Amino acid sequence: MTHKDINPRTKTIHCGQDRDPFTGASSMPIYQGSTFAQPDPDHPGVYDYGRSGNPTREALESAIAELEGGVRGFAFASGMAAITASLLLLKPGDHVIAAEDIYGGSYRILTTLFKQWGLETSFIDMTRPDLVEAAVRPQTRALFVETPSNPLLKITDLEAMGLIARKHQLLTIIDNTFPTPWLQRPIERGFDIVLHSATKFLGGHSDCVAGLAVTRTDDLARRIKGIQNITGSVLGPQDSWLILRGIRTLAVRMDAQQRSAQAVAEALSSWPGINKVFYPGLAAHPGRELNERQSSGAGAVLSFELKDGFVARQVLSRVKLCLPAVSLGGVESILSYPAKMSHAAMPPEERKLRGITDGLLRLSVGLEDPKDLLEDLLQALHK
Repeated sequence: MTHKDINPRTKTIHCGQDRDPFTGASSMPIYQGSTFAQPDPDHPGVYDYGRSGNPTREALESAIAELEGGVRGFAFASGMAAITASLLLLKPGDHVIAAEDIYGGSYRILTTLFKQWGLETSFIDMTRPDLVEAAVRPQTRALFVETPSNPLLKITDLEAMGLIARKHQLLTIIDNTFPTPWLQRPIERGFDIVLHSATKFLGGHSDCVAGLAVTRTDDLARRIKGIQNITGSVLGPQDSWLILRGIRTLAVRMDAQQRSAQAVAEALSSWPGINKVFYPGLAAHPGRELNERQSSGAGAVLSFELKDGFVARQVLSRVKLCLPAVSLGGVESILSYPAKMSHAAMPPEERKLRGITDGLLRLSVGLEDPKDLLEDLLQALHK
């Protein structure tokens, strides 16, 4: 039996190197070394310097490539480092089309560092393929997709984006952090590069910062590898081991978390003080059917809109089980305030245009009993 033949659930446990090839250990060791012996400089071994390669990091890179169905994976110091490396495939004067309510860090780097560098970006509602098609210019070189989007959980049609990309010979890049490869594998639908903030669901325990990139082709792998090595934005062996450990429980965690997220979203939808709940698993969500076609679940993140920023801050300060913090994807539920956290770098007028109001809260549902979690949220809302 090859790894291609096994169920994805089994693959999360046995992907990549599920044991140390040198000792047979059931857990890949942490090879904490910066340099490797080279008795013959003319014929160096597999490893020479930690920036260029490390056995623990490569075990993680092999694992994520297998889970996503790509040819090669790369582990970076953060999700933003992985995004940066992918955008560095482009050049000054190029144009990229990005989702309008993309993660705040992605918006910030596109509108600051890469704008100064000479990369132009158009932020488009990617739930409208016609708008994406209309935004293509002669200089357009890439589509940057995020689905479900952060924080409004909009759903983009991956097949439609692929058709546009092939028509105009565009690079397709997607942030797959929310669904993870357990729920959605964009490379199987023709996407070129898949990105993750592995800090989130892949790690799953809120104990390290990491980023991953997976490429569909060998040529892209060679180019990303060169950028990773030149910039040195690599993930250390300790954090690589933590992400490998997290991946082994990804399937069971995501299954439990999204079941709870569904229950919480349905309950919040009937709460009188909430204007709207954003979650792809709800019958009223406009992207529900599309998400069901291209993904095997609605995920464990939802957002809900309260009357205004004052009420949102009050709820944030009164929850007891939920961790009021940035980030998501941990075993604990995390309640975030996008206007001042994940999307603080986005100007207020831009947030307003995208529907990211001051009353919006984003909830990453953890592994608590959903009844306890809901009781905590409702007591905060009731007060």
